[in-house]
Amino acid sequence: MTLQDIKEISTGGQRVIRQQFSLGQEDFNRFADLSGDHNPIHVDPAYAAGTRFGATVSHGMLLFSVLRGVIEDHYPGSRLVNQDLKFPAPTYTDELFTVTLVEEAVTDSGVELTTTVVKADGQRGLEGRCQLALAGEGKA
Repeated sequence: MTLQDIKEISTGGQRVIRQQFSLGQEDFNRFADLSGDHNPIHVDPAYAAGTRFGATVSHGMLLFSVLRGVIEDHYPGSRLVNQDLKFPAPTYTDELFTVTLVEEAVTDSGVELTTTVVKADGQRGLEGRCQLALAGEGKA
């Protein structure tokens, strides 16, 4: 996994965090070993080349794990209370993508974020929303 860039901006009081990554075949393989999901679409380039995708694609939960790491970097000790995810487009090996977190609401009970993984071609590999309890708020 390579980290390309980190940006944090505020627009109109709304915190926006962007961080770029790419994942290689070795990342896909290691995640398959950890998760037990050895579907050949993720780990077998020869097999994947013959599918409608034409190449290996990331596990959706691998993308979520990268996203969760960005959340932890910017909201240390936060606890994930709720997460809704969709995976509209495949994310391929060595494809550059940007993880974006947008603060939609900050309340006494935590933070609500819109979360996306956007590929270089503009397609979304992941989109969702999550609710975080911040460190020290509530019990883990």
